[in-house]
Amino acid sequence: MSQPRTIKATPKKTAAKRTPARRRAATKTTSAKGASAKGTSAKGTAAEVKTPAGKRAAAKPASAAAAAVPLATFLGSAGSLTLEQRRLLVDQALLLLSENYVHLPLKVAMHAVNPLQRLRVLRARMARQTPATMGEEWLFHREMSSVFHSVRDLHTNYLLPVPFAGKVAFLPFMIEKCYDAAGAEHYLITRTVTGYQAPQFGPGAEVTHWNGTPIARAVALNGAVFAGSNDAANLARGLESLTLRPLVIQAPPDEDWVRLTYIGLDGSDQELREEWKVATNLPPMTDLDAISEVSASMGLDLDSDEKSRAKKALYVREVVELERGRSSAELAAPAAVAGADLPTTMPGVFRAREVVTPSGTFGQLRIFTFSVQDPVAFRDEFVRLAAALPQNGLIVDVRDNGGGHIFASEFTLQTMTPRRIAPEPVQFVSSPLNLRICRRHKDNPAGIDLGPWFESLDLAIETGAQFSAASPITPESGANDIGQTYLGPVVLITDARVYSATDIFAAGFADHEIGTILGVDDNTGAGGANVWTHGLLATLLNEPPPPDETSPYVALPNGANLRVAIRRTLRVGKLAGTPVEDLGVKPQETHRMTQADLLEGNVDLLNRAGELLAAQPVRRLDLTTSFSGTTLTVAIDAQGIDRVDLYVDDRPISSEDLTGPVSIDILEVTSGQLLRADGYDAGKLVASRRRTV
Repeated sequence: MSQPRTIKATPKKTAAKRTPARRRAATKTTSAKGASAKGTSAKGTAAEVKTPAGKRAAAKPASAAAAAVPLATFLGSAGSLTLEQRRLLVDQALLLLSENYVHLPLKVAMHAVNPLQRLRVLRARMARQTPATMGEEWLFHREMSSVFHSVRDLHTNYLLPVPFAGKVAFLPFMIEKCYDAAGAEHYLITRTVTGYQAPQFGPGAEVTHWNGTPIARAVALNGAVFAGSNDAANLARGLESLTLRPLVIQAPPDEDWVRLTYIGLDGSDQELREEWKVATNLPPMTDLDAISEVSASMGLDLDSDEKSRAKKALYVREVVELERGRSSAELAAPAAVAGADLPTTMPGVFRAREVVTPSGTFGQLRIFTFSVQDPVAFRDEFVRLAAALPQNGLIVDVRDNGGGHIFASEFTLQTMTPRRIAPEPVQFVSSPLNLRICRRHKDNPAGIDLGPWFESLDLAIETGAQFSAASPITPESGANDIGQTYLGPVVLITDARVYSATDIFAAGFADHEIGTILGVDDNTGAGGANVWTHGLLATLLNEPPPPDETSPYVALPNGANLRVAIRRTLRVGKLAGTPVEDLGVKPQETHRMTQADLLEGNVDLLNRAGELLAAQPVRRLDLTTSFSGTTLTVAIDAQGIDRVDLYVDDRPISSEDLTGPVSIDILEVTSGQLLRADGYDAGKLVASRRRTV
């Protein structure tokens, strides 16, 4: 060990088995039994643990499924909008898309669409209608949804009124896609509602046709209706919407039932007819119409968020019971959902566990959503869970995560890198209405500070600028206030359902070169925006009092709503200025999901992530401090680091070349000052530690 120096400071897994080609038998058509029969059950956290193929157990039915009604019954009571209410909805949609929608120029160019003209044509036709001649309400909802879907933006939505709001249409099973060794696609049943039973049906049964259409074609056709920003997103949305549709954002299915053709668990050809059911979904995390930092900082794909809550209600009752029906709830004490999981105070948000791979034992931290009320509590729970996992490598898995609080996503990045985080800047589109909103809130009178965008919008009429200046939503201080806490290598797993705040998280992960991105699809969902509701926009012109008497926003009927991408996000780093929307984040490595992944807990995917982690260096930077009067002794022990620079309250103190452990005395240090140690390898910053002494 070197002599102390005095420096003065200023105040194992086996190869997965592949199921051989199944024996074919005469096709059998059945009607599946409901919750009273025995069936498969799924345990674990949202959209994660898969029930092993063929395992059957008697269980109580999930309450959401038990309270469901047939789709035909539900639709029989739907439809109460008057002609004037329909016209109002069209007029307000025109207002938001023409004055507030930040991506309109991009969407018109990239997808050759004209949503404004479609709405004008719809409005003109409605002007010639009477209450006696107007079409059925479902046709109106379908046309409105089609206009909004045409821009391929899951942030910008027509939200159906009651009775559709808060409801989900579902079939009692989930289908997921995998690939065989030759690269051929297969569509497998991976979950069933507890108590559901059909002949030779359950996790592992392979779907071949959907209402007589080959399943791959049915997925593609459905994806064209519920369009994502790219081909991968289209197909992912198309598959998910075959069995689960939030009625607040998607038109109800056309059919009352579906006919499913599948290869049974014993290899026999089977066919069943299953009826669509409608149930009440779990409530959202927050009121997005209210003026608050949370609602103004949302980057959320509502479709994914609704589906995530529905999956919990249908398949993961244990999490629902822990959260007591409150989405993304923070518990008073940590609780574990499955035996191998670490206890967490946010069981609907995180799942943390050790995973054993042929390349070593690593940590896996699944993030199901960023939709939380408190972004600091989210970050701190991430830190706590990561610290309890192996420090030689971390797998951060954000598949299926539709986003949420932008602060939560960008606050968390700092914990995995020694670099300073630059939050993604955002822009408004230049319009008179956006200028009015920013002028009213430029001095932050109601808790939503729009001052950084006001001056550029005010000048836009003179400059002709299409967009405002770019400024981050996330406070840079909050994105850097604790710094790196996990020093091991990190792999981020993404898919095409990653969207919004999670797209921002993935972009920040890439732009700050935190680690390797491993994608199960060729791109993320490519949703790059902050999203506001019609209700929030209207409130911003009415709060604080007195309200703006000339506000163009009019209250919408029957609980209907509209959402719009209000501020677009831009990349930082090497791709600075590039929009996230429609482009997304491409992974450096890809993995095609296998049958073993779907039925055996993502085993091949995690093994691939383990290989990537094992190929990266493991670093360690341990600090031990002690005081003697005003002298601070710092003992440093490191691995994979050849130099350490020390700072006290961000002032440089020492730079030490490391050949082994070293001890340094720093004079005139007072309690409460911040010590920072930055570690370098071959001149590159690779690790950082902070400690309040």
